[in-house]
Amino acid sequence: MNRGMALGVGAYLLWGILPIYWKALETVGAVEILAHRIVWSMVLLTALVGIRRSWPQIRNLSRRSLIRLLIAGALLTVNWATYIWAVNNGHIVEASLGYFINPLLNVALGVMILRERLDPAQWLAIGVAAAGVVYMTITVGSVPWIALVLATSFALYAFLKKQMVALGPFESLTVEIALVLIPAMAFLVILAAGGSGSFWVAGTHTTVLLLLTGLATALPLLLFGAAATRIPLSTIGLLQYIAPTMQFLIGVFVYEEIVGRDRLIGFVLVWIALAIYTGSGLARHRRTVTQPLVA
Repeated sequence: MNRGMALGVGAYLLWGILPIYWKALETVGAVEILAHRIVWSMVLLTALVGIRRSWPQIRNLSRRSLIRLLIAGALLTVNWATYIWAVNNGHIVEASLGYFINPLLNVALGVMILRERLDPAQWLAIGVAAAGVVYMTITVGSVPWIALVLATSFALYAFLKKQMVALGPFESLTVEIALVLIPAMAFLVILAAGGSGSFWVAGTHTTVLLLLTGLATALPLLLFGAAATRIPLSTIGLLQYIAPTMQFLIGVFVYEEIVGRDRLIGFVLVWIALAIYTGSGLARHRRTVTQPLVA
C-alpha cells in the first residue's frame, strides 16, 4: 500500500510539472513538439513491449479493436497538441481547468452513453461544475475552449480505453501511437528538408529535451500502472487532483498568468463540485466496504 501510494504520487507529480518541461521547449512549434513526442514515445514503448514479451497481444487484435485504437490515438493526439499549445502560449491555468473538469465529464459520459444512474450528490456536482463553466463564459466573455477540448478529448479517450480490457495499457498505447506515427514522421521529414526543423539545429539543450519527450510520456505512465495494481481506485481518484492543482499553481506563481476575479469564481465553483463528487464517492465506497456479508 505504501509503495503504491509513493508510485501514484510520483506519477501525478511528474504530470504536474510537465508544463515546465513544455515551457523549456517554447521556441519549438507545438506541432513539432507533438511529432517528436509521438516518435520518441514509440521508440521507448516498442522497447517496453519487447521486454514484456506482449507482441502476441498486439498481433491478435481484431479489426474492430484497431478502429477503436485509431480513434483513441486521434483523440490522444488532439489532447497532447492542445495541451502543449496551451502551455507555450500562456494558458496553463485554463489547461489545468480541463483536468479538473475531466472526472465530472467522465461521469456525464457514463450517463449519456452507458445509461448509468447518478445519485443526487453526483447530479449536484455536475450542475455546480457546469455553472462554473457557464459563469466564466459569460463574465470573461469567451468560452474556455482549451479546458473543454482537453476534458472532452481525454474523457472520450478514457471511455474507449475501458473497452480494451483484453489489452494492457502499454500495449494499447503502443498501438495508438503506431497508428499516428507515419504522419508525425512525415511532418518531421518535411521540416528537416525545408530547413525549419529544430532537431540538431536549435542546439544541444533543445535536441536533448526533444529526445526525452518519449521518457516524459512513458515514465509517469509506468509509475501509474504500477500504482494502480497496489492501491484502491478511490485512492487513485483522490490522487488525480495533484496534477491539475500543481499546474494551476505553476501557471499562477511561476509563469505569473493572470486569473482574475471572475475566472477564479468559476474555478471555485468547479472545486466545490469536485469536493461534492469526491465526498459522495468516498461515502459510497465506505458503505460498500462496511456492508455486512449475507450468508
